[in-house]
Amino acid sequence: MELMELVHVFFTSIGSAVTMFILTKIMGKKSISELTMFDFVIGITIGSIAAEMATSLESDYLKPLLSMVVYAFLSILISFAMTRSIILRRFLYGESLILFQDGKINDKNLKKARLDISEFLTLCRNSGYFNISNLQTAILEPNGKISFLPLSLQRPVNPKDLKINPLVEKPLVNVVIDGEILTDNLKFTGNDEKWLYRQLNSQGIKNISDVILATCENKKEISVYVKLKKPMTRDIFQ
Repeated sequence: MELMELVHVFFTSIGSAVTMFILTKIMGKKSISELTMFDFVIGITIGSIAAEMATSLESDYLKPLLSMVVYAFLSILISFAMTRSIILRRFLYGESLILFQDGKINDKNLKKARLDISEFLTLCRNSGYFNISNLQTAILEPNGKISFLPLSLQRPVNPKDLKINPLVEKPLVNVVIDGEILTDNLKFTGNDEKWLYRQLNSQGIKNISDVILATCENKKEISVYVKLKKPMTRDIFQ
């Protein structure tokens, strides 16, 4: 392969990767999170076209590029149509299947899902249910995952059961990452750098560069994780 051909493949590969990234952003995050069968087909097709575009030595790359755009537009159009039509949504997205309910295994739905009893039990164990008698319902969702509803007597106790009203929890805010202070995040917590340094000093941390991560919660309590001075070289799990 000549040098010019290698250069051509290099730049077309970059172009196809950038195009796929842009199209994926336009199609939405659903295309990279919970794939439906239709999303899977569209994704595989666009990926195949992009790969062919990257390795093709022909100078005409507009045709595969146009094809990728058409498939992406088709995906957006179908997604929009599914939000308006429940019939189309059930046809393309699929329907949920009840695999287990009230102590009974639905063998017909297992066959529809192309699952045998051993695979079903494996999926139950992977979700922490080693005894299916502890389950009330198991539903195969259209995205291929199984949702489990435990028996009311087997589910974990929650504050409502104990008539407790806990404080509302809020997500932790990262204020330091890899020794760098995230100023905007720190302001969001209602604190400043002086407060941060006081918190670090109270924990015996003198140098901000030693901090690999520091988080702040809604109670203004800070959790600090420092870099290991002497990383463990022995594998303690063997």
